[in-house]
Amino acid sequence: MHSHDPGAPAHAQFPAPSYVSGTSEQPLLPELATPGMWRWDELHALAEAVPAARLAALQAELQFDDPINIQYTSGTTGAPKGVTLTHHNILNNGYFVGAGMNLQPAQRVVIPVPLYHCFGMVMGNLACLTHRATMIYPNAAFDPAATLRAVEAERADALYGVPTMFIAELEHPEFANFDLSSLRTGIMAGSNCPVEVMKRVIERMHMEAVTIAYGMTETSPVSLQTRPDAPLEKRVATVGTIHPHLEVKIIDPASGQVLPRGTSGELCTRGYSVMQGYWDNDAATRQAIDTHGWMHSGDLAMMDDDGYVAITGRIKDMIIRGGENLYPREIEEFLYTHPAISDAQVFGVPDARYGEAVAVWIRLVEGAELDAEGVRAYCRERIAHHKIPRYVKFVDDFPMTVSGKVQKFRMRQAMSDELAP
Repeated sequence: MHSHDPGAPAHAQFPAPSYVSGTSEQPLLPELATPGMWRWDELHALAEAVPAARLAALQAELQFDDPINIQYTSGTTGAPKGVTLTHHNILNNGYFVGAGMNLQPAQRVVIPVPLYHCFGMVMGNLACLTHRATMIYPNAAFDPAATLRAVEAERADALYGVPTMFIAELEHPEFANFDLSSLRTGIMAGSNCPVEVMKRVIERMHMEAVTIAYGMTETSPVSLQTRPDAPLEKRVATVGTIHPHLEVKIIDPASGQVLPRGTSGELCTRGYSVMQGYWDNDAATRQAIDTHGWMHSGDLAMMDDDGYVAITGRIKDMIIRGGENLYPREIEEFLYTHPAISDAQVFGVPDARYGEAVAVWIRLVEGAELDAEGVRAYCRERIAHHKIPRYVKFVDDFPMTVSGKVQKFRMRQAMSDELAP
């Protein structure tokens, strides 16, 4: 199948404010002197010392496809790599992300995701800058209460976040006391967006036009996005359709052949958004980008007849149990329907008989009670027997990157160590 569209926590020496906003009357973070960094007033003063002729000369030397940013991958599957991105990559992608959510001038966007990550830098800052929207930063580090306060105080139109952030906001003890009626849209991205969480965001946070964006740092980052006017099922169960001026295809990972629609395979992207390469790592670049310019995502996806793409898992996360290919995402989506389960992460662990066995780490809703047998009983007669988790562990938190993405490889290693004889 092929589709183408032409068209850190606050420093201890001062208290973190309730929220940080460029439009609020409350003060911004105190102007501290930090080694190796400029304060805002110092930065402005430096600008006064640069003649206009010098700026014009520098501008004439720069090209749109010169690198502007080395963005490190999040490390969800191992060591991060430096992704080299250009002006052309990120400025255009930010614009199309904003257009995808129908962002309008003077609308307010609350951005609690890290600004050193593509979600905050491109989808947040550059989407707002290219659409003349207002950027609101709730806190020095993610805090669900600060985020909800910022939405209420600023009468925000849009809210960003990874799924775990939205879950934390929805489950905050004071959630019902916040007025979120101004919200219309926003973006959920960064990792798999559970259908049940999307439905709760739409129903309880007034985000009827919330969109899911899919991509990777190597593609600046967004390749696919749901449309606010798409049918509800498409908006909550897929990652949408292809962005303008990009191509995607879904291939057999073994042969490289393009697969028919409705068949799961590896998603690849080609176009303006593809990185220049991994910084100082030509071998990794050649492994990721093929000779025809396609960026291989490592994600398993399926495209329907309408061009909507659903992410079914990651190739590295796929569980092979007794010759059967099991997709953790499918099992996770089912577990989210249990009223006591707040979050679930499914992965494979070594098994002497079947090669791999299904394991799951579960976070419960506050105050809820559930045991491993209760989880298995809920699964019986609802999903296939070989998909029922053999190992169930209840945890308070998952190992995560600083940008809020779950690190399944660390869970797999920890669980394997626990089960080792």
